[in-house]
Amino acid sequence: MSSMQRRGPGSLPPAPTPLKMVISVEDWEAKAPLGPRQTRSVNELKPLCEERPLPLKFAPDQRPSRPSTPMGRVRGAALPGSPSSRPTTPVPQTAHPLHPKVPIATPQQFHDWFAAVDRSVAHSQEAHFRVHLATVAAHRETCDALLTTVGEVEADVASMLEEWRSVEQGGRSLKDACERLLEERDRFLLAADAISTRLEYFSELEQAMRMLNHPGESLVLQTDFLNMVERVDVCLEYMKAHRHFREAEIYILRFQQCLTRAMTLIRMYFVGSLKALTADIQKRVTEKDVSSTSQHHLYYSKFTSVSNQLAPLLAEFERRAHAHPDELMALLTECHNAYFAARRSLLIAKITEEVKGLDPVGADLVELTRSGCGYIRQLCTDEYNLYKRFFNSGEDKLYAYLENLCDYLYDDLRPRILHEPRLHVLGEVCTVLQALMVLDVQQAEEEDEASKDIASAVIAALAHHGERQHGIGPLHISHFLRMILQDAQTRLFFKAQTLVQSEIRYYVPKGDDLAYPDKLTGAVAAKADPKEQESIRRLFPLPVVDNSDTWYPTLRKALWVLSQLHEFASPVIFEDIAQEAVSLCRQSLATASETLAAKNPPTSSFDGLLFLIRHLLLLKETVATLEFASQGDAAIEPVASTDTLGNLLRRTSSLFAPAGLLSTLVMPRAVESIADAKTAVDHELKRACEDLITLSANAASEPLRAFIDRCTAHRSSSEKGGGSLASQDFAAPARVAEVHATFREACARELRAVSSKMRLYLADEKAVGVLLAPVQSKVVDDYTAFRDVVRVEYEPNQVPFSEGNELLLAADLWAWLRTCSDVEAAK
Repeated sequence: MSSMQRRGPGSLPPAPTPLKMVISVEDWEAKAPLGPRQTRSVNELKPLCEERPLPLKFAPDQRPSRPSTPMGRVRGAALPGSPSSRPTTPVPQTAHPLHPKVPIATPQQFHDWFAAVDRSVAHSQEAHFRVHLATVAAHRETCDALLTTVGEVEADVASMLEEWRSVEQGGRSLKDACERLLEERDRFLLAADAISTRLEYFSELEQAMRMLNHPGESLVLQTDFLNMVERVDVCLEYMKAHRHFREAEIYILRFQQCLTRAMTLIRMYFVGSLKALTADIQKRVTEKDVSSTSQHHLYYSKFTSVSNQLAPLLAEFERRAHAHPDELMALLTECHNAYFAARRSLLIAKITEEVKGLDPVGADLVELTRSGCGYIRQLCTDEYNLYKRFFNSGEDKLYAYLENLCDYLYDDLRPRILHEPRLHVLGEVCTVLQALMVLDVQQAEEEDEASKDIASAVIAALAHHGERQHGIGPLHISHFLRMILQDAQTRLFFKAQTLVQSEIRYYVPKGDDLAYPDKLTGAVAAKADPKEQESIRRLFPLPVVDNSDTWYPTLRKALWVLSQLHEFASPVIFEDIAQEAVSLCRQSLATASETLAAKNPPTSSFDGLLFLIRHLLLLKETVATLEFASQGDAAIEPVASTDTLGNLLRRTSSLFAPAGLLSTLVMPRAVESIADAKTAVDHELKRACEDLITLSANAASEPLRAFIDRCTAHRSSSEKGGGSLASQDFAAPARVAEVHATFREACARELRAVSSKMRLYLADEKAVGVLLAPVQSKVVDDYTAFRDVVRVEYEPNQVPFSEGNELLLAADLWAWLRTCSDVEAAK
């Protein structure tokens, strides 16, 4: 209600009185406006202050939920117009503090009264602010109390934290001290264990010396003996690895002395056992009625039974001898020497007796070699197996001992080999020896394969213990047979060279050696040694080896000698002898060809040339086969004789061209070998082919050649006024027809004879065709020259050629020549 409403009607305004300066809330807000942040804070605190109660310890027993208005403080009074649940009983009215105590009579009174009412209204309007201010003050006091309490708590916590840190620091110090004590204790324990462990190596010397100072005869057979030796060996290695220890060098020397004494005891026991066993065996062998089986039992079974007891001791001895060679290898060598001496004393008499029994009077050298080497092979195998029962090292000494045993057979066999005159016997001896050596290699490979797993396990076990394997490899009997084989091969080479000189170089034809072509037609029975043919066939698989009885003896002998040497000679020696044999064989064939041609010229001239061509082709195939055999798969395959001649004439346009026959006769080869002999064979074959072709062509076209030569001479003279060719008697038309007829008869006859002999000597239609082609070509050239003379010098139909004797064209002439050459083939 405003002041105007509170005035009564007809009242006058109060008189102005001096008023005390009062600042209302609006003025306060106007003079000190709140910002958005302060306003937001007040709005947030207002509902919290109205609704949230104070803590219980600060709350009064009864507190109204909200401040009452000043009017509610009037005892028993109700505001005018305030609702009530029911009408109250009228009570006597008391005067309101704002009611004037006296009636208002003056404006001043009214003004005072009004000011009091106005102040009351303003005070009532600001009551909740005051309540809020009081609440905030109470909260502030509470917060101050809380801050004080929190400060006290923080001080208590800081004190507790400081005390905890002090305790923690003390605990950590105690823990570190305990850990240091534990580490020191562990260090002392480890040091004590290390000292105790190291002292064990030093204390082992006293135990070893105590055992070695009281040796008995069977000390080395006790189980503790090898254990003691193993401990001494370990202590010695330890001392060598820790030479910086005090008195380590002294202990090393003493341990070495103990080890040497122990190994000396083993050696003494082993040598004593061998002597006793050898004496017992010799005594029993000298008794009567001792069979060979009983002797073998005494020589090997008795030693085998003893090896079961001695082998472990010797194995330990060998292992330590290889680990300490400077101190113990000499003792091990004494054991080896004692063993070999004992075995040699037992076996010498038996070996001598067996070798003498293998050589009865008139015994064959091959059989003697086979039986003797078989006996030596069995003896070496038995000795090798027995040696391995005792030792696992000393392979070089074992082979020296076995070589000494083989010398008894070698001394008996070597003189017979060096005086053996038969080449095939020497070859068979070499074959037997090589077969035994190959068999030895195969057996060694099988033994290696069978023992591979066992050897791997042994090596792995030794490697696990840090030891090195010193095993003996498989026995190689070829090592002992190589000396005999070398002597046999040396004798074989010298004998082969002697045969090459005597049977090839200085060979003189005998009897029917040059009975050609009777040998080829079967008119003369030729004989060849079947053994020689078999030997030749092994190295030279030529198609005509089966007919080697028709060969000239020097060729057959050369091939037989080379077949005997091929499997036994080194490539260098074999090439030298082969080159010499081929060269001398070629010379002997050329000499034989000249001898055959001089028998009945000119008929034998064809036989001599064809004889030479036949054998040179065989010799050429021999050279190619030797090259192929020496080079193996890397070399070219040998070319047959017909293929050689075919390639020869297909690759050249002219037989007599500089790059014709000579260049094509030389077959390609992979490497240079026996080049001189091969080149000489090629040159000789070229010359023989050229002579045969020239001789055959001249015989076939002789009438034409004589006529053409006279015509050429007449033309030279006609230039000086000699007249026309037709006017000459030798060139009359009738004479020309007669020359043509004579040519056809002679050509047919000669070509038939030549082709027949070629087929007889070469026995190959392709080779005959290859050689006939240049003969026919030569005849065609001569006939072409004759036909050109007739066409130039004579009128058509001037020459009276009879029916069947007309001039032939080139194609018809070639067909007619082939018909003449193929008559025998058709038959």
